[in-house]
Amino acid sequence: MTLLPPTAPGATSTGTAVQGTAVPTTAAHPASAHAKRRTVAELSHDFRLANGRLARRVRQEQADNELTSGQFSALGAVFRLGPMTLSALSEEERVTPPSMNRTVNALVEAGLLDRAGSAEDGRKIVLTVTDTGLSLVRETRRRRDDWIAKRILKLTPEQRHVLAAATDIMKELANS
Repeated sequence: MTLLPPTAPGATSTGTAVQGTAVPTTAAHPASAHAKRRTVAELSHDFRLANGRLARRVRQEQADNELTSGQFSALGAVFRLGPMTLSALSEEERVTPPSMNRTVNALVEAGLLDRAGSAEDGRKIVLTVTDTGLSLVRETRRRRDDWIAKRILKLTPEQRHVLAAATDIMKELANS
C-alpha cells in the first residue's frame, strides 16, 4: 500500500487516501508510529468497534439500572441544556416526537422530569429535571467518570497525551 501525500489526487488534507490506502503515521501522533499500518477502512471498522464497546461498558456505570440508555440520554440532555420543549428534546436526541413522548412519559412517571406550561406560551409544555433527576444524573456521571479515570491512571504519560489528542479528534468527528 502506498501513502499519498496530502496534495496528491485522491488524498484528503490529512494525507489519507481513498479506501484501501494506508493511514500515515506522523510526529503529531507518536503512538501511531508503533501501531500497525491500517487502511482507512480497517481503521474505521476498528474505531467503530472500540468506541461502541467502550460506550456500552461506560453505560453500565449508571446509578439507576431501571432506565434504558435512551431514557438516560434524554434526561441527560435536559440536564445539560436546561428546560426545553418535547420537540426540542426530540430534535436534540434525533428521535421522532412520538418516540420521545413515550420516553418523557416514563421519566415523568419515575419522578425524574417535570412537565409545566411555558411562561411565554401557555400552549407549550416545558420539561425540567426534578431534584431526583438531578441527583441521578450527577451520581451516574460521577460513577462513569471514576470508571474511566481509574483506567486512564494506568496509562503511561505518552498514552495519556495520545488519548487527549484522540479525544479532540473524536469531538471533531462527532460534530462533523
